[in-house]
Amino acid sequence: MSDDHPATILIVEDDGALREGLALNFRHRGHEVHTAACGETGLTAAFNLRPDLIVLDLMLPVIDGMQVLEELRNRKVDTPVLILSARDALTDKVQGLSQGADDYVTKPFELPELLARAEVMLRRRRQEQAHEPEIHFGEIIIQPGPHKVTRQGKPVALTAREFELLLLLARRPEQVFSRDEILNQVWGWDYEGTPRTVDNLIAKLRQKLEDDPANPRHIQTLRGVGYKLTT
Repeated sequence: MSDDHPATILIVEDDGALREGLALNFRHRGHEVHTAACGETGLTAAFNLRPDLIVLDLMLPVIDGMQVLEELRNRKVDTPVLILSARDALTDKVQGLSQGADDYVTKPFELPELLARAEVMLRRRRQEQAHEPEIHFGEIIIQPGPHKVTRQGKPVALTAREFELLLLLARRPEQVFSRDEILNQVWGWDYEGTPRTVDNLIAKLRQKLEDDPANPRHIQTLRGVGYKLTT
């Protein structure tokens, strides 16, 4: 995401008129918008889409907004969350912010203020992504902001999933990730894949990044446990 590219925004709100009204206004500003009417579908969308901003109501059916927020932060999803709620008590605001929300707007609200707050959060997100440092290992350089990878100075073409998997491993070198953890964080928590899905993607990464894919130097297998990246 950059200043000249639209952001991806997820709106999780059970009030249909409000949900579609917000979506219309964000789309009018050039953003890509996805919506969900309950906490369960909202959580699934958050994991699968990895949006740049989530607008989250608290009073949701199936799973309430606070549970959605807690699950996102437990799974290390750092997407900014703007809570939208009729709960205006100070204790509710404190709970939401302490749980990991980035802002809290109470209903009823003024639309221009909400849109302005959202744009501030998106601008901050752009700046954070732009300034995330490059990751170097061996002859490979990863640029997280622009989603670029080079090997020996030459660009490496990776799919979105290949890049997400590589970044997951590279951000925490020497940490072992199980196949289930990788499925949850790269494909989404409800993806009905198998360990073989992860193995196949690892094999593709090795083909593109390793000198000898059959005897990899960087993307290591811990048999029966999972994978890690060694620098």
